[in-house]
Amino acid sequence: MNSSDTSTEAAPGTSGDGRSARWDAHRLSRRTELVKAARSVIHRLGPTASMDECAAAAGTSKSVFYRYFGDKDGLRRAMGEIVIGQMRSKVVDAARTATTEQAGLLAMVRAYLHMAQTSPNVYFYVTDVSRDPQAATSTSAPGEPLDDFFAELTSMMTDRMRAYLRARDHPGTSALDLWPRAAIGMVRATGETWLRTPDSPAKPTEEELTRTITGWLISGIAGGNTPPATTTTAQQLERHSS
Repeated sequence: MNSSDTSTEAAPGTSGDGRSARWDAHRLSRRTELVKAARSVIHRLGPTASMDECAAAAGTSKSVFYRYFGDKDGLRRAMGEIVIGQMRSKVVDAARTATTEQAGLLAMVRAYLHMAQTSPNVYFYVTDVSRDPQAATSTSAPGEPLDDFFAELTSMMTDRMRAYLRARDHPGTSALDLWPRAAIGMVRATGETWLRTPDSPAKPTEEELTRTITGWLISGIAGGNTPPATTTTAQQLERHSS
């Protein structure tokens, strides 16, 4: 067991601001170490890995994990802040650097699928929330990183959808305002089904699925895949999804 885990936590300010700040920094550092160890366990063993298994990987006890995170759901949220934060950064950055609405959708789908398939076990662990993040409105419940991520995606996709319609002199409809949330739900459901599908020659590659989903979003199922991007655009998008 790490000896630092057995130290008694001092109340903030009781021994001077300097000592309190050092303790806060130590606690944050230790918390990050524990999340990193737990993430490695989840990656190897899956979302059902126990707190005991996470503690063993960190070289400490289960009680230390409860001290830092409260319970397993607290550990999941803490891991989600990091994992979903990284996914959010990749997806949002990819969309912001795209020059057209179609390229933006392609970039967002590609980045989302790429980050999820990097570790399906970790992805399913941090996204296993008890409520629909797209329907979450209560501020009394503990914050879920997925809520903010989906809210930002919805806002960004709404802006791009309206720009796409304006460029085509389309008046838009109230029903179309539902499209961003519906699109996010479809990408998530399709991606998660794909992640759970065993590898086989019939399973789409990440790139094939990216273009198929984007084609569905833009043209519907009869529209086929999105046309191949130019070499320059493809290279730019790839950098944002790697």
